[in-house]
This record gives sequence, C-alpha cells and structure tokens, in this order.
Amino acid sequence: MADVFRSTAALCDALADATFDRPPALVSNAHITGLGVARALTRADVPVIALDRNGQGVAPPSNAVDYAGAVTYPLDDEASFREDVQRVVEAAGTEAVAFPCMDEWVHAYVRTEPDGVVCPFADQAGIDRVLDKTSLYDAAADLGVPHPETYQLSEVDPETAADRLGFPLVVKPALKREFEEAVGTNVIEVSDREEFAEVVATAADHDVEIMAQKRVDVAAGRDHSLASYVPPSGTADALSVVGNARVRHPLAYGTSCLVEQSENPAIRERALSVLSEARYHGISEAEFVYDTEREEFLLLDINTRSWKWIGMPVAAGVNLPVAAYASATDEQYDAEPVSQARWVYLRDYMARLATDDEFRDRLAPQDWTAIAADRAATRDLTTGVFSRADPAPTAKLLETEFSDREYYCSC
Repeated sequence: MADVFRSTAALCDALADATFDRPPALVSNAHITGLGVARALTRADVPVIALDRNGQGVAPPSNAVDYAGAVTYPLDDEASFREDVQRVVEAAGTEAVAFPCMDEWVHAYVRTEPDGVVCPFADQAGIDRVLDKTSLYDAAADLGVPHPETYQLSEVDPETAADRLGFPLVVKPALKREFEEAVGTNVIEVSDREEFAEVVATAADHDVEIMAQKRVDVAAGRDHSLASYVPPSGTADALSVVGNARVRHPLAYGTSCLVEQSENPAIRERALSVLSEARYHGISEAEFVYDTEREEFLLLDINTRSWKWIGMPVAAGVNLPVAAYASATDEQYDAEPVSQARWVYLRDYMARLATDDEFRDRLAPQDWTAIAADRAATRDLTTGVFSRADPAPTAKLLETEFSDREYYCSC
C-alpha cells in the first residue's frame, strides 16, 4: 500500500530502494478509473505505481497501489512530463507498462515516448484514427455503422453547421480534457445561435478544437458500450464484454453509475469492425446510444483507454488490464467465460436517488444488504471505489465530498 503521495524526487528515492520481480504498471491519473485499473492489476500481483499531478485522487491510498507520486501534468508541460516519467522508470530499475486513464495521458505517453516505458496500445496514428471524429465517423460510414451527424468547426463554418443541424445541438471537443479545463465540462448542449457563438468563442480563446453534433433523442437506460482489449494480432483475438449503462448521473450527458453486462452481439460486431478498420489495438470503450427517432444504435465515441467502470468486465471474468499487461510483457493471460456482472458507483447512484423524484431504484433490497456486508462480489455486483476490504479510497472520497477540496477530474 502506498502510505503517502510523494513528490517526484521522493518517489524516485523510494523506488530506488525497491526491488521488482516483474515490470510495474504506471497508472495515471490516480483517481476513480486509476483505482479500478490498479485493483484489476493486483489480481495478478502486478506492482502498481500511481502517477498524478497531485495527491487528491482516491487511488493512492488503495491496497492495490504500491507507490504513488507526482509527475508534471502533460497538459502543462509535455517535455517535463517525459523527464519525470523517465526518472521514475530509471529509479525503478526496470521497464514499466503504461496505463493512462484519461485522453491527455494517452497522448502524452505516445507523443513523448519516455525511455523504458512500454505502451500496450496503438501508436499516435492508430489512436488518432479513433479519437478524430472525422476519421472515426468516416470509417463507420464505410462500414455501415450508424453515427450522429457531426461537423468539425475547423472545417465547416459554425453558421453553416448550425443551419444544417438546427437547434438544440451539441458541442464537443476534439480533446476532452482541454475543453473541460476551460469550461468545466466536455459536452455542452446549446439552444440558440447566441449560446453557440459564446461556446465557439470560448473554445477559440483557449485554442481548443471543437465540433458541432446533431442532438440525439437518446433512450435513457439503453446506452451500450463494448469494453475490449484488442491485441496487436487484431480483432479476431479480441477479449470483450458488452456493458449497458442503465443509469447515468446527471441524466443528460452524465457518467455511468450503474452498468450491467449485456448480451448484444450487434454492438460487439459493429465496434470491432470499426476498431479493425482503424487498425487500433489496446484497451478501449466503444460507446453507442439508442436514437429513438432513427430506432437504432449510433456509435458516439471510442475511448482509447480505460474508463470509470473498468471493474465490470473484470468482475465478468475478462480482466482487460491484465490482458494488456500480459501482452506487453510476453506473459500469458486466459480470460474466464463471461458471466453476469453489474457495477455501481455509489456516490453518483445515491445522488440520483436523492435528487430525481421520478427515478426508480434499480437495486433490490438484497443488493443493498450485500453491499453493506461487502458480499457484493458474490451476487454479481461490484462497486466503484467503495470496498470494505480496501477502505482507504472511500475515506479519501468522503474527505473531498465534505470539505472544500475537490479533485480535478470526474473519472
């Protein structure tokens, strides 16, 4: 367990005194998603070094984290980020495997290529073919995979995009974290030209590339995603689980807080076809929403990294982080047969219960009893952050909830 979150220099000093019998994982950032990745890796006894720009995330005190410390935030200074990571790896005395948990960390690892770091995912070109919405949606169109009508505002005049899409419309960034740092969210729905012009101006002020997208009448509770690991050999050897985001909070564009394993072969087939066309390998989440007007699933995004409910496929028998680690280190990983699994993030789920009078609890009384008794894993239900066997992250989350301290990232 990482007893403290160290400065870069102190982290290097601690690592210099450590001995690793296998390459450690560099999990960054070190908040909710990072905690899920660390817990997944510790199932295979993979040593974990959690890296972040500060120690306010919930992962550092986890039993699953061996060491935790600061590196320069890549959006602040990529060159210094590279130097810091190289110092960490050199101090550890062995190669390390990168597990970035947000887009900016993904880009930083592949762009700067720190010495001694193995990235178990595609290069910059492969990532760009997925994250660039123009490239992604072109591939989807060629394959007959439905997607929302979208215009890159660097290529199409905002007035033209507004005329074609009508209002309300949705504005999204090309790189989520830059936009979230600037305006506090990564998706904005605008209702008229004045609001649209304000968002466009804000993005321009912060030099953030954005796009305008048709607002989809989404069927609540029917969002599906393919959680997968595609090895370098291709999608024929992919490991995957389909998840249904039954509950989001907030309701509009919120993050998933209750996800259930789902049998939906069409989602798997469509997602893997796009990943194959893009020649992407690595962990990813392909997000689909159900359009009530078109009466079909639309491909919305593919995240080329781990995400908040990464613990659900792990509970279902498919440990995607361990599969990626094994591939990067020439080890063997054999997934179990996929079983029923659910994942709940109690903070957001209970907030939805408390604030939405029309929301009906999706958990049964025996589920709540199992969670309280920490028997959730025996009832096909796993939790994000909360665990009686690993209580320090929960205490850290409560500390941020009931004080003026707030972590900078929702995931």
